[in-house]
This record gives sequence, C-alpha cells and structure tokens, in this order.
Amino acid sequence: MLNQLLIDEIIKKALNEDMPFGDITTDNLIDEQSISRAQIIAKEKGVIAGIDIAARVFEILDDKVVFKKHVSDGWKVSKGDIIAEIQGKTRALLKGERTALNILQRLSGIATKTNEICEVVKDLPVSVADTRKTVPGLRILDKYAVKMGGGSNHRYSLSDGVLIKDNHIAAAGGIKKAVELARKSIPHTIKIEVETETLEQVKEALEAGADIIMLDNMSIEIMKKAVAIINKRAVIEASGNITKDNIREVALTGVDIVSIGALTHSVKAMDISMKLK
Repeated sequence: MLNQLLIDEIIKKALNEDMPFGDITTDNLIDEQSISRAQIIAKEKGVIAGIDIAARVFEILDDKVVFKKHVSDGWKVSKGDIIAEIQGKTRALLKGERTALNILQRLSGIATKTNEICEVVKDLPVSVADTRKTVPGLRILDKYAVKMGGGSNHRYSLSDGVLIKDNHIAAAGGIKKAVELARKSIPHTIKIEVETETLEQVKEALEAGADIIMLDNMSIEIMKKAVAIINKRAVIEASGNITKDNIREVALTGVDIVSIGALTHSVKAMDISMKLK
C-alpha cells in the first residue's frame, strides 16, 4: 500500500513547483465558478500505474471533483482507450493537468517496460527487480510502478539491507573482512548481499557466509560457473547491462533474481493526454 501522507506531500510539492504564484493564464481566463468535464485518454498501448495518484491531484485542487476511473493500476490499455473521466471546477482541471499527467505518464511507462521484460521470463523461476536508480524524491512512486508492471522491489533505501559493493570491499579490506564487520553490527533479521565480479570473489563471498551473492556484469558462461559453485547455498542475483533481449538467457543460467536499473532510470513515459469537453 502507498503511504497517502507521502503521496500528498509529493503532489503538493509538484503543484507548488508548477504554479508558485498561481496559474497566470487560467486565473485570468476562467471564471472561478466554471465547471467542466474532461477525459484522460491513452495515446498508445501500455500498462497503467498511478491512476489513483492522478485522481488525488485533482481532489487536492477541488474537494468536490468527481474522478471516475475506467481502469485500475496494473491493467493493460490500448491506444484510444478512455482511462478516466473527470468533472469539476475548470480551474482545478487545468491547473492539475500537467502534474497529474506527468505522474501518470512516468509511472505507466515504468509499469509498461517492466511488464514487457517480465513477459519474456514469466515461465521461469526468476523475479525481475528494480534498483535505487530512481528520480530523487519519487522513489516510492517509481518502485510502486515496477510492482504494478509485475516486477519486484529490491531494497528501498540504504537502511533496508546490507549490500557490500566494490567500493565497500576496497574500503573494508576485502570481502571476508567486510562481511565480518557487517555481521557483528547488524540485527540477525538483516541479510547480507555481496557484489562479485569474478569467480574468485564468488567463492570468497560464499566462504564468508553471504546470504545473497550478486553476479555483476558477468558473461553468460561465467555466470553459469558461478551458479554451479554457489549450488543453492545463497540466493543469486544477476545485474549489469541486462535487457529485454538478453534477460531470458541470463535467467536460464539458474539465477534467482535479475535486477535492472533501466526499469526506472531511463524509462520512456507512456503517451497519455487529457481533453476538456
């Protein structure tokens, strides 16, 4: 479930950014009592995410607005489909249009991309996960959209789990030392993941007692050897330059999780528009 207090905070920041001193166009053209209807329309096929957040944008601007959604998050739509119909103060519809669409388009773009990739490996025992490569301030939304597209969430923040990466290893003096230091301090409920780039590092992480081993930017052949070495003694995550074109080959090596930063860091927004009636 999304935290509504955080969602409202994000929306209000976005609205204040878009009209810090009001909407000079709408405020001078539209009568304060004017009421209008509008439709939100899909301009291409995709998976919807953020429809309730878009509705909330208009509710904040007009507490009497009527937002009738025709789809729910996670639903697939086609070009020309009416996603929602809105009735309320014309000023509120015009002022909220860009913010609502920005959120809806980005989240639907993430959900669509995630779904396309998940479909490639839906028959295999592997999960497709996101990363922390999200827009600052919008992580809760980006990760929600990944879930709506059928993916799974990696750690939400640096506070959620231990992930020992190359720079940590260098700073701590090796994988074994890094794992030992982490294990001494963290609660027993927290798992430790180690990023590895070579088979030697895989062996070291395994011997150190890592719960999860990440295979970072490895070739398919090296990945297969790593999976054989680990032999189900740790959860295996593959990461680095994984795309829709090669994810199936990666999944077939036997890894448990495939993490893809591109789900959120370079997503193409879905084309969605709002038309006043």
